[in-house]
Amino acid sequence: MSNKSMQAVLVNEYGGPNVLRVATVERPQPQPDEVLVRIVYATVIPLDFKIRNGWLQEVFPVTFPYVPGFYASGIVEEIGQRVTELKPGDRVFGSIRGAYAEYGVATAQELVKLPDNLTFEDAAAIKAGAEAAWKALFTEGELQSGQTVLIHAAAGGVGQFAVQLAKWKGATVIATASTSNLDFVKSLGADQVIDYTTANFEDVAKEVDLVVDSVGGETETRSWSVLKKGGILVSLTQDPSQENARKHGVTAKFNTKFPTREDLQSLTELMAEGTIKAEIDSIFPLNQADNALEKSEARHGRGRILLSINSN
Repeated sequence: MSNKSMQAVLVNEYGGPNVLRVATVERPQPQPDEVLVRIVYATVIPLDFKIRNGWLQEVFPVTFPYVPGFYASGIVEEIGQRVTELKPGDRVFGSIRGAYAEYGVATAQELVKLPDNLTFEDAAAIKAGAEAAWKALFTEGELQSGQTVLIHAAAGGVGQFAVQLAKWKGATVIATASTSNLDFVKSLGADQVIDYTTANFEDVAKEVDLVVDSVGGETETRSWSVLKKGGILVSLTQDPSQENARKHGVTAKFNTKFPTREDLQSLTELMAEGTIKAEIDSIFPLNQADNALEKSEARHGRGRILLSINSN
């Protein structure tokens, strides 16, 4: 095949939003077990600005220039000769390294086919928010029907799905949010919403089975006392303090396990049928990736931020 070019966001050095540049680069070629995807939406996640700022050089080393982005939805353009489960024209979503571009490659294993009634926008939010929520609640948190869960930052990209999934499971949901997001979080089905700007959640929540913490720091420190003995704290931001967990007779977990393909399939079905909704905060064109990441870093968004790359 002839070498075709594409537009992509390139980062040539660590720094603020101004280090992002849109450039014309060569389109990647799929290896035998890979798929070339024409990207419709790329998902903007906090990891993207943290890597760009140079904060995660140990964990996520990069070679400059690199194309940011981890998750996207799109249409299969071309398949490697060993790929049997997908074909050109299939609508897919999943893990695509370098998703801030018109095209990206992924192995067939990293992609999931979209049910017919699932939109590209909603699909783009699954890997970045819904999957993390599923993992925190069920894979790590072992949440059962009838239990009580405290979900921090419930209006955020992960929190909004955690509230809905916990309710779907039959749990009681206590959630924290800022003043402007209280009604939104109630509308997701939370049983009790605590305004963290005016109240201390530890004065309200008591004897909970599970805490899902996507804030970390002082929020984690204040969360131990709300758990019942034998309860679980799942942190999505940092390795939680095992010492504090022992002191309070609870279990602390950090993202180690991953949801299965079956879990992902369940998620896509719940979304396709409307049981779980994805709140999209904002959509930016590829050449405004800098603004999208600034918005992500400001952390006041509600729901997910997407880059719209190709029309579907």
